[in-house]
Amino acid sequence: MITNTYQVQGMTCGHCVNAVNTELRAIPGVDDVQVDLASGQVTVTSEHPLDPDTVRAAVDEAGYDLVGA
Repeated sequence: MITNTYQVQGMTCGHCVNAVNTELRAIPGVDDVQVDLASGQVTVTSEHPLDPDTVRAAVDEAGYDLVGA
């Protein structure tokens, strides 16, 4: 398993957390997503390395911004 932590900007509530979680879990190979609302950090565990553009697109689809990936 591979674990990566990303910084997501713009999340302010539980709905935000759910939206990001749902979009990231839809990426093939993703096993787990943990979102820390206070810090904006999102930890993704996957079966294989994830393409940063795929992660960025999922976060963008949820309506938020991936910082620095």
